[in-house]
Amino acid sequence: MAIIKAPRGTNDVLPQDSYKWRYIESVADKTAETAGYKEIRFPTFEETELFTRGVGDTTDIVQKEMYTFEDKGGRSMTLRPEGTASAVRLSLENGLLGGTLPLKLYYKINVFRYDKPQAGRYREFNQIGMELYGATSPFSDAELISLAKLFLENLGIEGTLLKINSIGCPKCRAEYQNALREYFTAHLNELCDTCKGRLQRNPMRILDCKSPQDIALAKNAPKITDYLCEECREHYSAVKTALDSVGISYEEDSGLVRGLDYYTKTVFEFIDTNSGLAVAAGGRYDGLIEELGGKPTPGIGFACGVERLFPLIPDFGKDTAPDIYIASMGPAAAKAAFETAAALRKNGIKAETDLMSRSVKAQMKYADKTGARFTAVIGDEELEKGAADIRDMESGETVKADFRNIPELTAILKNEIHICD
Repeated sequence: MAIIKAPRGTNDVLPQDSYKWRYIESVADKTAETAGYKEIRFPTFEETELFTRGVGDTTDIVQKEMYTFEDKGGRSMTLRPEGTASAVRLSLENGLLGGTLPLKLYYKINVFRYDKPQAGRYREFNQIGMELYGATSPFSDAELISLAKLFLENLGIEGTLLKINSIGCPKCRAEYQNALREYFTAHLNELCDTCKGRLQRNPMRILDCKSPQDIALAKNAPKITDYLCEECREHYSAVKTALDSVGISYEEDSGLVRGLDYYTKTVFEFIDTNSGLAVAAGGRYDGLIEELGGKPTPGIGFACGVERLFPLIPDFGKDTAPDIYIASMGPAAAKAAFETAAALRKNGIKAETDLMSRSVKAQMKYADKTGARFTAVIGDEELEKGAADIRDMESGETVKADFRNIPELTAILKNEIHICD
């Protein structure tokens, strides 16, 4: 019978790699906490309407990529394709926006999009995101951008390029969309079929199309920065000034619009200059909370694709190895080793012992493979004397210790008692 394989576009996390995920998530925790962001968790699936209203029904995500199903109650549900809409829903439903503002949140989630699997793009992937609600100040835009940069720097990632743009507000964007319709209508026969449908509904989506002919056309399309109202222009200028003040360099890209309909004013991406892929991206979304049933409240956020970070991180360090491996010879010794390991674990010591009835030689080979810092062997003689040699596998030094004296053994393993030969 054939082995069932993981679905296309998904990935297994193997034991030898799981510590790398913990490392990235721990760096995310520390980065978020430095600026007062608190973690939230929300369901893997939501009512479909949350995303059609929040993400936008003209986006590729809603039109092509969502995993949507009808549950047994006849309700339309969707596996989350992104995190911002769910974070807003959580905040509204639980009354978080009625408290002290700004509200600062972050999350670590898996998301689902039916997309063509390729390098850096999967059907199930992971995101780390941060969201800020209640602040209109350009400094809040700069804070999110600086936190995204700090997160990448804390991971040791270099060689990224920050691109920024302003896509204005609904007021000034209406005039811009009319200019885009006029431009692309003149090139209607050159557009891909999908973008022909976008022309009347949301011509800005054409700028985000990955079709080669549409990319070429978009290069000569009108620029949003030429249509910004005075408020949006001043806000964008202030964001750039704030970034300049903290030494964050950037490149302005008037073609940057992002793939979600809820964005307003500032949008940004951190691009890996080697692959050309965005590793962190986000923007302001001042109308989203109202669109999802709340009071008019500004918001801004970003998300990082975790899988895209892996090849860019220079040093994950090493996986945590056992502090001690306790080998045993015979049933009575195996029982003593088991009891000692269990007691050490209660003291926070990472302890392993034999579960396979192996020979001492095979047990020591296993201990070596795990990278255990210390080893001990318990046999009949050790049981009789109540003491065993504790060996430091790095230095080769040993000390004889009562393996039933857990406080003393713990102190040795924590290097509070120095081992000497």
